[in-house]
Amino acid sequence: MSASIHQPSEGPPRRPGPRDPGDAWVEGEHGRYWGRFGAAGVLVHDVARGILLQHRAVWSDRGGTWGLPGGALHQGEDAVEGALREAFEEAAVPPDGVKVLFTSVLDVGYWSYTTVVARVLEPFEPAINDPESIALEWVPLDTVHQKELHPGFASSWPELRMRLLEDGG
Repeated sequence: MSASIHQPSEGPPRRPGPRDPGDAWVEGEHGRYWGRFGAAGVLVHDVARGILLQHRAVWSDRGGTWGLPGGALHQGEDAVEGALREAFEEAAVPPDGVKVLFTSVLDVGYWSYTTVVARVLEPFEPAINDPESIALEWVPLDTVHQKELHPGFASSWPELRMRLLEDGG
């Protein structure tokens, strides 16, 4: 499978310092995806409050929709490590305050997205730490589908929800 890599022509406001080499679009026969080395996000579940959703900035891919805190992986970065890093950077999810339950991977051959499903060990308040979020909200399991979800998350949510409930959610 062939894929091409494009540096971003749009995206988050540029942060000072060098751009990570993973911050690029990858295109191939199955579409265009963000993250040269793949991407990952965290589905954070608090039994009392629900799922932590991120209202995505309008300039982002599928902007204005709701999804999971996450983003492009760094070169050589493990998907779980990268998802936890991104969730901390975007939403102040404390890596040591959640327990990873399982992962789910979408792999199109030249790009992959790993959803890391984690349960909250100690309650925390999420915080918008960068311009990639409009809002962060705890959403009850039974109402997640009522939000305007990012299409990728929307298609994976029914299976993720089922697996989470099987794991005691």
